Amino acid sequence: MDKIAVLIPCYNEEKTIKKVVEDFKRELPEAKIYVYDNNSTDKTAEIAKEAGAIVRFETRQGKGNVIRTMFREIDAQSYIMVDGDDTYPANNAQEMISCVLDENIDMVIGDRLSSTYFTENKRRFHGFGNKLTRFLINKIYKSNIRDVMTGYRAFSYKFVKTFPVMSKGFELENELTIHSLDKNLKIKNVIVEYRDRPEGSESKLNTISDGVKVLKTIFTLYKNYKPLAFFSIVAMILFILGIGFFIPVFTDYLKTGLVARFPTLVVSILFLICAVQSFFSGLILDNIINTSKQNFEMRLIDCEEKLKK
Repeated sequence: MDKIAVLIPCYNEEKTIKKVVEDFKRELPEAKIYVYDNNSTDKTAEIAKEAGAIVRFETRQGKGNVIRTMFREIDAQSYIMVDGDDTYPANNAQEMISCVLDENIDMVIGDRLSSTYFTENKRRFHGFGNKLTRFLINKIYKSNIRDVMTGYRAFSYKFVKTFPVMSKGFELENELTIHSLDKNLKIKNVIVEYRDRPEGSESKLNTISDGVKVLKTIFTLYKNYKPLAFFSIVAMILFILGIGFFIPVFTDYLKTGLVARFPTLVVSILFLICAVQSFFSGLILDNIINTSKQNFEMRLIDCEEKLKK
């Protein structure tokens, strides 16, 4: 088992990967540097290998797919995940790793938004998207995560080996954050400097399509992780609609003694039945989630025992 593993998922980063590998080798000389090439059409893999990285390949396209494979294949006491585009400085790596090894933090977040992100980032809608995503997650989970979309993070062994990667692409960062909050894992923010990509290096993110995927991921994870809250909201909306349809029917009945709007009555009853079903669905799923959390705690204990060995 490695003491420190640096995980660098890459897709067409030949202009920057050499510097990234060399910077992390300098800052973390005891670390193993892993570069996973994700179907690059340039010389990313070749350059990374020449720079001293351990190069492997993942043919399923998408950052989530790469990280899933990395988490499964690499065993280490601590991990650093960083992009291969040279936007994150390696000089924060030692502090982030120390948080994991010395303070038993499960996930360390490299916080760009509290430093230079909004001055360095040239894609203004990306800044808005980061703020919106941070607001939504902090509001839902009553947390104080400073940067939910950062690609610069450190992890403990037990986090990596118990995290179920479901995302295929750049939605991964949201999934990491929400999983940590939901499972009450130890999280720490470390402020890091951010620099925009060097000239000639192109971002793989699409502002609109990837933004929609991120928001969809938040919505889906909220439903999956907090089913009682989610289905209670659905039940409340259905209940209000049902009552809204029922009131005029009931008012007419009080006046005339007749049900003149029978179809409207049927619709209102259907809405009310759906509201009750939605609420009880949330209760059942919430019980399943609580059982899942108990099983997760046992998995954490197993990971801790394995790490001690």
